[in-house]
Amino acid sequence: MKLQLKNPIVFFDLETTGTNIVSDRIVEISYHKVSPNGREETKTIRINPEMPIPKSSSDIHGIKDEDVADCPTFKAVAKEIARDIEGCDLAGYNSNRFDIPLLAEELLRADVDIDLMKRKFVDVQVIFHKMEARTLGAAYKFYCEKDLVGAHGAEAGTLATYEVLMAQLDRYPELKNDVDFLSKFTTQNNNVDFAGRMVYNDKGEEIINFGKYKGQKVADVLKTDIGYYGWMMNSDFPLHTKKVLTNIKLRDFNK
Repeated sequence: MKLQLKNPIVFFDLETTGTNIVSDRIVEISYHKVSPNGREETKTIRINPEMPIPKSSSDIHGIKDEDVADCPTFKAVAKEIARDIEGCDLAGYNSNRFDIPLLAEELLRADVDIDLMKRKFVDVQVIFHKMEARTLGAAYKFYCEKDLVGAHGAEAGTLATYEVLMAQLDRYPELKNDVDFLSKFTTQNNNVDFAGRMVYNDKGEEIINFGKYKGQKVADVLKTDIGYYGWMMNSDFPLHTKKVLTNIKLRDFNK
């Protein structure tokens, strides 16, 4: 099985200090780039998160403070990563909910403004859950008939995700070997921002998706509650959410 690609696609996986998109940091990123001409390349980068790695996280991925003490910070490698994924669609395992939002946060924090929302996203976990409902290790065993060694290492997870997608395409004839189809199939929301604080309604309008204004149009709330924008910007929301809100505010201001 060979992926039918219009654009290169990057399978990637992160190891992090925790699961909070706003406050946690990447300690390892691995990505496997597949090009339409069939070329494949893998890169893994250890990163100093500039904060202590909790023992609970080290127990999962095996990366400790001393392992990354002399590694580059994310800011030091952010432009390299952005160049490597430029013009590529993105794929991962639980990537729509975690890896992509966290990567976007790290890039924005490093002042690298790359618009990931224009990419196609393929979440292999969603295919698995729709078809079978298991974990990545079980998916690898189920589809590829292999045991996943190093399940909590970023590179092992990245390559396993790629293999699982290939096996899923072989197994399920209803799945089209097409990134556009797979992206739509694995999209479970209509989020405006990665965190889902704002969503699109059936008219394509941005709607607040939480709190007292849930269900109301973002543009209307910004007009009627002049303090709402400031509250969002000064609160502990993801940088990507703040960026999207600012874009909506500026767009409507310039009308």
